[in-house]
Amino acid sequence: MKQFKKQVLSVLLMAACLFALTACTAEVVETNVDAAEAQGLQSVAQAMVEEFTSAPEANVEDAIRQYRENDMEQIAAGLEGYLSVRKDLGAYVSTEDGTTIKGEDGYTITLNTVFEKRPCQFVLTLDKRMENITSLSFTPHYTMGENMTKAGLNTLMGMGTVFLVLIFISWLISCFKYIGKFEGKMKHPHPPAPLKTKPSASAKPQTPAPEENLADDLELVAVITAAIAASEGTPADGLVVRSIRRAPGNKWKRA
Repeated sequence: MKQFKKQVLSVLLMAACLFALTACTAEVVETNVDAAEAQGLQSVAQAMVEEFTSAPEANVEDAIRQYRENDMEQIAAGLEGYLSVRKDLGAYVSTEDGTTIKGEDGYTITLNTVFEKRPCQFVLTLDKRMENITSLSFTPHYTMGENMTKAGLNTLMGMGTVFLVLIFISWLISCFKYIGKFEGKMKHPHPPAPLKTKPSASAKPQTPAPEENLADDLELVAVITAAIAASEGTPADGLVVRSIRRAPGNKWKRA
């Protein structure tokens, strides 16, 4: 681990020496970099790529922890980004080309590298004195199919999460009626017994009035027999009245 850290520091020292040499031989323009200086910075960046990619994963993790302890978060974050895409990249193969730009905040070195599984863009930024690394990053180049697959998976995961939340909310709302019943039982554990009313002494069961047998009224029988005989045109001797019942009052009124 200490050897790995010393190698990184040696790369920074190389960059500082390169800056000292170029400062004596050529004038640096604000937006451009001298060709020799640009080539030297790209060589430094390439050495860092080779150093990071050739180290075992355990050593890189130890370096991340030590960089954080020494308040070098920018390097630790860059190495964490490399570990997250290390399986997608595979082993380092070569560096094709690169660019070097000087800005107001320092230098930006970009390398187009080739790995076993896919190409990757490595970006390293240094301060104006080339003494400190301000950031570094590894950006793999994915194919259109891989990007579409990732976008589809992200969309599916997002929609699935939304539907699960909606189903949970619907289930929770359906449980509100049971919650209301439970609260009612907690407030009134024993419902009051219904009041029993005693029948009053004055209330007596009504018994139906005995039906009056009108067949015993001989005069009424004679009148009814004569009326039927007259309406039917039959002799009264052929009629026998066995019973006579009084019709309801409303029918008597219609007659």
